[in-house]
Amino acid sequence: MNRLAAPLRFLTELIAWVAAPWALAPHSILLAVLADLLLIGLPTVLATPGDKEQVLVAVPGWATVGLVLLQLTAAVVATWCAWPTWAAVLTCGLAAACLVTERPRWRRLLAAPRSRAA
Repeated sequence: MNRLAAPLRFLTELIAWVAAPWALAPHSILLAVLADLLLIGLPTVLATPGDKEQVLVAVPGWATVGLVLLQLTAAVVATWCAWPTWAAVLTCGLAAACLVTERPRWRRLLAAPRSRAA
């Protein structure tokens, strides 16, 4: 199951990166751009040491788990707002599978000792 976690997480992230701006663009182009800056930028800059090789800004494990949950939520909510029902249903299934496969990683992240940066 650990082999599936990263690809499922990445696919869900891609959906969030596309669907969130798609859902927000009719209301505000600025919000659409900001959504992608947050969804792509935060996980790029913030990371838990030991979870990624290169960490720009160290955060505790709970923050990394929160960022994944943010991505999953954005993907699910945005697809229901912007895409056909069948795509939203598939995204919900993907997000559910991602939640299951991420559990071992999250346990490790949440059990990790607190770093000085935290």
